[in-house]
Amino acid sequence: MTTHESLLRMSGIVKEFPGVKALGGVDLDVRAGEVHCLLGQNGAGKSTLIKILSASYQPDAGVIHWDGVETSLPTPISAIKVGISTIYQELDLVPGLTVAENVFLGHEQSVAGFSQRSQSNQMVRDLMTRLGHSEISPTRLVGSLSPAGQQIVSMARALSHDTRLLILDEPSAVLDHEEVDNLFRVIRGLTAEGVAVVYISHRLEEIRQIGDRITVLKDGITVATGLEVADTSTATLIQLMTGRSIEYVFPPRPEVAPERGPVVLEAKGLSLAGVFETMDLTVHAGEIVGLTGLVGAGRSEILETVYGARRATTGTVTVDGTRIRKGSVPAAVRAGIGLAPEERKSQGLLLDQAVYRNVTISSLGRFARGGFLDSAAERRRAEELTTSLDVRPTGVTRAVRTLSGGNQQKVVLARWLLRDCRVLLLDEPTRGVDVGARSEIYQLIRSLADAGVAVVVVSSEVEEVLGLSDRVVVVREGAVVHEAPATDLDEARVLDLVMEGRVA
Repeated sequence: MTTHESLLRMSGIVKEFPGVKALGGVDLDVRAGEVHCLLGQNGAGKSTLIKILSASYQPDAGVIHWDGVETSLPTPISAIKVGISTIYQELDLVPGLTVAENVFLGHEQSVAGFSQRSQSNQMVRDLMTRLGHSEISPTRLVGSLSPAGQQIVSMARALSHDTRLLILDEPSAVLDHEEVDNLFRVIRGLTAEGVAVVYISHRLEEIRQIGDRITVLKDGITVATGLEVADTSTATLIQLMTGRSIEYVFPPRPEVAPERGPVVLEAKGLSLAGVFETMDLTVHAGEIVGLTGLVGAGRSEILETVYGARRATTGTVTVDGTRIRKGSVPAAVRAGIGLAPEERKSQGLLLDQAVYRNVTISSLGRFARGGFLDSAAERRRAEELTTSLDVRPTGVTRAVRTLSGGNQQKVVLARWLLRDCRVLLLDEPTRGVDVGARSEIYQLIRSLADAGVAVVVVSSEVEEVLGLSDRVVVVREGAVVHEAPATDLDEARVLDLVMEGRVA
């Protein structure tokens, strides 16, 4: 039910932080009933803009019109009251509360000061049915849900308000193909009711599927707005986002496959009760093995078990023939295993610590002098690595939380470069990373493999697995169902394997 009347119009929005101009003049026009896609590289200003729209930040200059009337949004509650709901990429749920308690957190259903649990539970059931997930019980603890399930709870919480504008920040990042299809079904249902959706994603193919119009940000300013999705090529979007032409390609494979190096990583008879079955996995020096499957298939848990973050029920893990003690991260790191986890902000980074300390945290022994840390040496080495990886903005003393997602991922990789890892485990390495940074990360992964590192990559994007890997292992419901060279597979065959467990 798209109209030509603006529900939201932002003009000349400026936001400055000490030493940084995050937004230098942004324009955004959103119509009722449309999906308006907001694009830009990491650091372009998208997150700052939506935080202004949700009233977490206040603009330093500019005007906001809501429903044709100039307005201000002094608090997040004021944004919610006019009908603006935001679902951030990093979900803000309370794991120890139930689904219903999370959905109505801050606006509990009560009469005369008494909580109306039965009413709340029924309202959540209705919301879950509307979202196509009636199987999620309102009394279940949110912490027991998968990331995909938690995403649905966040959507239910947004819809528990009288939402007129829904902002979705990378909503598909933790969803599998079926869940993405369901998400799009929900979005289309909302827009048919006249709800406007601002959709942020680095996956350009999603923009084609769900978007109506596009606004592109670069370096904190609007470089294009109101572009019709159907009339705008992918090459044009990339040019607008980056200022240069970037082909969405992977590092080229050699025409003649090189001889396999020695086995570096070997997992034999590895299992984790209730999560994945007994499996064998070998990775050779200089090889990239892609691990793919649906969300919940056990992919991340396999990496975490190899890394020692989970204690295997059965089986052994060896690096260069030496067995590693079960369930011991320090033993795995000493053996030369590094892990870049899927949830880098909560599991892979010390967000309030400096960039240099995040780089050196796993190698502090190298910088110990007489029982004290040589911070100057830490900073020098971190600066060398972050410069080589083109981490922006420069400056290793800034808090790592001030970096964009792609640059935070580079910091995690710099940590393991410093360790000279023999094995590198990468869980969703380009999640939330823009197209330009993706190409850089792909090149880095390939260069590490060329230097003899054994690499395992988990990704929900089949195109990424096939384009980056030398060999692909397909996991379904906790079991390996197929293994083959990447060149012997295509997207249709892999999707059939992960969905049905058979080769197309």
